[in-house]
Amino acid sequence: MMTDDELKIHFRSKARLKLCPNGYSAIGDEITTISDPIPTQEEIDAEVIRLQAEYDAQAYARNRQAEYPDWGSQLNKIYDDGLTKWKSEMVDPVKDKWPKDNSGPK
Repeated sequence: MMTDDELKIHFRSKARLKLCPNGYSAIGDEITTISDPIPTQEEIDAEVIRLQAEYDAQAYARNRQAEYPDWGSQLNKIYDDGLTKWKSEMVDPVKDKWPKDNSGPK
């Protein structure tokens, strides 16, 4: 998992790539080389905010992924007990704990 500082750098890079699809060169926050037009800092900041919101909205999915058993265990459960038990005993508890509305553990 990335730190907050690493996420900020990641989002800035993604924002620049979205706004500068032909590439760019940057020193810190300043874009130094690019084909026209050069995006404004406001455009970059707005894109960073959009990317952060998109990332935050997927927190439940990252939390679920961390809690699901590995695929081998899940496949063994399906083989031994069937899909219904796998879903009720392995999948549903994790989904209940981490709902899509990001309301956190219950």
